[in-house]
Amino acid sequence: MSVEQKRRALITGASSGIGKATALVFAKAGIDVALVSRSMDKLEAVAAAAKETGVEAKAYAVDLACISQVQEKIQAIALDFGEIDILVNNAGIAYTATLSDTPLEDWQQVINLNLTSVFQCITGILPVMREQGRGTIINVASIAAKQPFPHWGAYSVSKAGLIALSQTLAQEERANGIRVTTICPGAVNTELWDTETVKANLDRSKMLTPEIVAQSILHTVLLSQHAVIDELILMPSAGAL
Repeated sequence: MSVEQKRRALITGASSGIGKATALVFAKAGIDVALVSRSMDKLEAVAAAAKETGVEAKAYAVDLACISQVQEKIQAIALDFGEIDILVNNAGIAYTATLSDTPLEDWQQVINLNLTSVFQCITGILPVMREQGRGTIINVASIAAKQPFPHWGAYSVSKAGLIALSQTLAQEERANGIRVTTICPGAVNTELWDTETVKANLDRSKMLTPEIVAQSILHTVLLSQHAVIDELILMPSAGAL
């Protein structure tokens, strides 16, 4: 890949939190961004901020919870935006309950969004990356994948599955010039903590910021094509909260 090669990224969950921060830090680095989330209004605001840096930015409203449609919609975005060589799978849901109190419907919702939708995003973008002979896929997991916590069972399982998905994908696609990185952040101060599915009382001032995680994602993407970070564990300096 030449130095002049324009980088183009697709980022899911781009309307807030880590996804939004990643979109903005990518834009500042000169990377064009295709932004995916459910909320078109929020996405348009992020796209407008990204465009101020001079890059191309486009918003695409997709509900990744509708998993049967995800692959097709991601393929359509790849066709419309063109030459995507970076995929950041960041969208997800947090959920707290003991395993014994987790209804099957809730379990499936967490697995669908955190794991199956990522699988579908990947299969939607792989043909483009293979054709180009290059690509970087970043899957945002969690420290909970490595160190499960009580009441976070469904979430921990979904993120542990994401690590296995990443590791398998890396081995299968290496020969096609595609790099795969899993990033496992500790607690990050995002709107996730305000959602109805999460009941946790942690000190948010000690958490990582979305911008810190985004900088690590950018660093991973900008590595020489001859190097890859297989897995990155990024923790608050205060440790697990």
